[in-house]
Amino acid sequence: QVQLVESGGGFVQAGGSLRLSCAASGRTFSRHTIGWFRQAPGKEREFVAAIPWSGGRTNYAGSVKGRFTISRDNTKNTVYLQMVSLKPEDTAVYYCAANLFGRAEITAGAYDYWGQGTQVTVSS
Repeated sequence: QVQLVESGGGFVQAGGSLRLSCAASGRTFSRHTIGWFRQAPGKEREFVAAIPWSGGRTNYAGSVKGRFTISRDNTKNTVYLQMVSLKPEDTAVYYCAANLFGRAEITAGAYDYWGQGTQVTVSS
């Protein structure tokens, strides 16, 4: 089992940057693909980015490609989401999720473990 804790959210002006962290417990972190999802008020949860356990190709939503970068440090059991050129439409609660030996899936149902989320607010 993996427990996930997100951090790094906050309030930023449009055009600004934030780096989110997803810290995981457990000895099997390196075997887990990690995804980032977000949910804005009144909207469904949507895929943002994912990084496979194998270190292969990452996956991004079209709306964030070129602005967000996902990376992982298995020595620290942590995945990062670097966000630059933030827009008001990026405002949401951001969640990280994990699946064992999975691919960089874009569907939330493919992930077995979820964190509690961290709020990101981008003002115009």
